[in-house]
Amino acid sequence: MRFAALAFIILFFCTVQPSAAQSGGSPSLTLEKLFLRLSGSRYDSIRLQINDSIKTIISSYVESDSIFTHKFRNIRFLGQIISSDSRVKIITWNLVLSTGKSRYFCYFIKKEQKGEKNRVFSLTAQYTDDPIRKDVDYNESNWYGALYYDIRPFKHRGTVSWILLGIDYGNPLVTRKIIDVLNFAEDGSILFGMKWFKSGEQLLSREVFEYSSDGIMSLRFNSRNSIVFDHLVPINPLQRGEKQNFGSDYSFDAYIFEKELWNLKINVDARNAN
Repeated sequence: MRFAALAFIILFFCTVQPSAAQSGGSPSLTLEKLFLRLSGSRYDSIRLQINDSIKTIISSYVESDSIFTHKFRNIRFLGQIISSDSRVKIITWNLVLSTGKSRYFCYFIKKEQKGEKNRVFSLTAQYTDDPIRKDVDYNESNWYGALYYDIRPFKHRGTVSWILLGIDYGNPLVTRKIIDVLNFAEDGSILFGMKWFKSGEQLLSREVFEYSSDGIMSLRFNSRNSIVFDHLVPINPLQRGEKQNFGSDYSFDAYIFEKELWNLKINVDARNAN
């Protein structure tokens, strides 16, 4: 029975036309029900089983010809974003466990030239209390783990990279938001990070913000060359070194691309695109 259901899912995604896929079908309804069950289950053993079923469907889906034309509808806990140049799509979700380590699951799909098969990267990472490093590059084997909610292509000196905005819940005391750079190496591997972000005298591979898990921080693209975010300060001035006590003071900072780098600017007017 399980083999028959899987065969149906694969056949659906290999043969579906974009218009039919967008109108919703059995795999969409199945995923919606699985994610609802996943969020409502009390037992880790059941959550792991449900997540295996989700992975089976998504793994077939990302290999399908309709991956760049189809999007699942009404699935609250599944992230689906596509770059404006339609060259990269990201599908991601997290599995929260009451015991052991919760996990991130992420698929990066890179569109190749016409007639060539898309490249698919399947990444998994466990939640960790450790901070995401700003001074190193990451790859498929040591990916830090996050949920990405926006991606923008950025062409510089004839080379296209993709700027990623993401969020990490790995530490129960702090939430992390991330600005990172996605690249694909000539050997076909996937890479995260680029010495592109200038903060004071430091040149960073990415920017990572940490603040209280009870707080809210905005991080968004404001224009093609600017990324705007809340300025974070300690809620209690005596607790400057404890990121779990940081929050927004309702002013804004930004990274502005100028002089070949993303330069940190303090106290910007977020109402106007740069």
